[in-house]
Amino acid sequence: MFAIVETGGKQYKVREQDIIKIEKLNASVGEEVTLNKVIALTDINNNMIFAQNTTVTASILEQCRNDKIIVFKKKRRKNYRRKNGHRQYMTVLRITKINNME
Repeated sequence: MFAIVETGGKQYKVREQDIIKIEKLNASVGEEVTLNKVIALTDINNNMIFAQNTTVTASILEQCRNDKIIVFKKKRRKNYRRKNGHRQYMTVLRITKINNME
């Protein structure tokens, strides 16, 4: 059984005991978080059902930063070059339970 969860503007396909990296959540390591925006859910026979009263519970394993992304701008023949780097803050979650209220 898996669920499709939306958080941080992105959608993730998760099962119990999965580990995912999402956009930063304001919570500390070891806390339990509830993801309320469940888009779809499968039942035991792998049939997609609309998840109306479903939540996903996860525990925070780590608060970290993602790999560096290099942004390089250049205009030819004008000696214009700019190089910037960016590291996005990420949260590592372990999915502990998919709660179906129906």
